[in-house]
Amino acid sequence: MAKNDDNLLKKIVSHSKEYGFIFPSSEIYDGLAATYDYGQNGVELKNNIKQYWWKSMVQMNENIVGIDSAIFMHPTTWKASGHVDAFNDPLIDNKDSKKRYRADVLVEDHIAKIEGKINKEVAKAAKRFGDAFNKEEFVSTNPRVVGYKEKIASIEKRMQEAIDTQNYDDFKTLIEDLDISCPVSGSKNWTDVRQFNLMFSTELGSVAGEASTIYLRPETAQGIFVNYLNVQKSARMKLPFGIAQIGKAFRNEIIARQFIFRMREFEQMEMQFFVKPGDELDWYEKWKEKRMKWHKALGLGENSYRFHNHLNLAHYANAAADIEYDFPMGFKELEGIHSRTDFDLTAHENHSGKKLQFFDPQENKNYVPFVVETSIGLDRMFLAVLSAAYNEETLEDGSERIVLNIPPALAPTKVAVLPLTKKDGLPEKARELIDELKFDFTAQYDEKDAIGKRYRRQDAIGTPYCVTIDHQTLEDNTVTIRDRDSMEQVRVAIGEVRVTLEKSTSLTELLRKN
Repeated sequence: MAKNDDNLLKKIVSHSKEYGFIFPSSEIYDGLAATYDYGQNGVELKNNIKQYWWKSMVQMNENIVGIDSAIFMHPTTWKASGHVDAFNDPLIDNKDSKKRYRADVLVEDHIAKIEGKINKEVAKAAKRFGDAFNKEEFVSTNPRVVGYKEKIASIEKRMQEAIDTQNYDDFKTLIEDLDISCPVSGSKNWTDVRQFNLMFSTELGSVAGEASTIYLRPETAQGIFVNYLNVQKSARMKLPFGIAQIGKAFRNEIIARQFIFRMREFEQMEMQFFVKPGDELDWYEKWKEKRMKWHKALGLGENSYRFHNHLNLAHYANAAADIEYDFPMGFKELEGIHSRTDFDLTAHENHSGKKLQFFDPQENKNYVPFVVETSIGLDRMFLAVLSAAYNEETLEDGSERIVLNIPPALAPTKVAVLPLTKKDGLPEKARELIDELKFDFTAQYDEKDAIGKRYRRQDAIGTPYCVTIDHQTLEDNTVTIRDRDSMEQVRVAIGEVRVTLEKSTSLTELLRKN
């Protein structure tokens, strides 16, 4: 069952700011809605996630290469891709509060309330029947729960039909029928539903009247498609092959919320895999399996993921699924795997007049390849890692600690080197060790406060290991290594510190699980 824990999300937001993971953007000017800055620990975690994705996608696959395309692209790109005409959200205003909402989000929030009623019924029944409780049987036979589920299905069907047919009168009627009120004013005095394009526009050129309207890219995929032929020819790639990219994208979301889950400026990690027409659905299934394996290798919880297969497909797709993660606000999309057919390359062929085809020597003919896409939100992946890692623990002595159990390979700092005291040559010995380790590992030196307080600080930022330099170190060159998760301490020779770090914090072992 989904977490749906607002309290956990609030704790993560607070912890992220206090410990240098994420700050509200432009905070000294009261911030800018739904934009965030990654702090000193956040940027390290973010870069480690990027490395994990890039190495598994590009370094570990001989037939996948990477690019870094420009954010600004020729405006016809977005005409060809369909974003100019079809990249819209349905909006509705409340006349009393003057607040604007996404119509689909209002309906989804209403559905979430019904789901909450189902969860309450399940919780009551579980308490009543104890160990004998069969959840699957209960939700499929209990009249009240079945009624709720049927109501949800009916609402979802009506909303999807309104979206598919762009019948915004029906959309408004649905909101009225559900008796949805404005969260701010409480009134039901709604305007009509209308379309709003999500692309940010700007002007290219410095002379008034000569500027050309261009857009901040709403996705990174098109930068791959327009470079398909350049990469294929220069790298002499044969089908099947992929092009990967990590980059910023921008969407003028009206409802940007849930911390970094939905923002107007975000980062994507995408790979477009070009295949022979007819092979795309086999590759689609392979990439679904590979991507799920990549996620589960991190150990964030076997039951924290699920596939959501799309029944209503986008016009360019013949198969699509999301990998959903159990965020604090419930199961939400983390990554999309889509079979995009030949829509994108064909559209760019038609608009550019350039042939974007592959010559197949075996069949002795040219054709436009089909594409299987994997697309993951880097910021959402960051939030998934933090959500799984955040733990409040009560220890045997009754004391408490907040610890981030971040997978060691992703941890912002891999090791903290701590002299027991600030005197007797211990700081100098600690500096010797850290100066050697920092060539290969992110390391911190800390000599302030009692050793217990320093351990807690490192726990709070997710540092897997603390190495303590004490007076015995000066005698026999041994140190104490403390494990973050178990808090166990072992005495080892100073030369073994590097071996421990290499074995436990390297991306190599994670990649082997892929």
